[in-house]
Amino acid sequence: MPDTEAMKQPATWRIVLAAIFDFLTAFFVFGYIIASIFGGKTDDGFKLSGAPALLLFVLIVAYFIVFNRYLGGTIWKRVLRARRP
Repeated sequence: MPDTEAMKQPATWRIVLAAIFDFLTAFFVFGYIIASIFGGKTDDGFKLSGAPALLLFVLIVAYFIVFNRYLGGTIWKRVLRARRP
């Protein structure tokens, strides 16, 4: 009889892929929003330095903390079904 606990755990590649996609999504979405507000948009995307770059870093960390702790998992963890029970 197979171990039911092992069957409930998502594959490691799903967890890693979800983390990479979550980071990229948060980076580009928050980066573009911050660049729009603080004037860091360029023809190729955005360029942040100083306080706006620090704000981007804080928002990315907050994204992972808030979604994982209070909302039951990040966006890509839900899409890829990579949440641990």
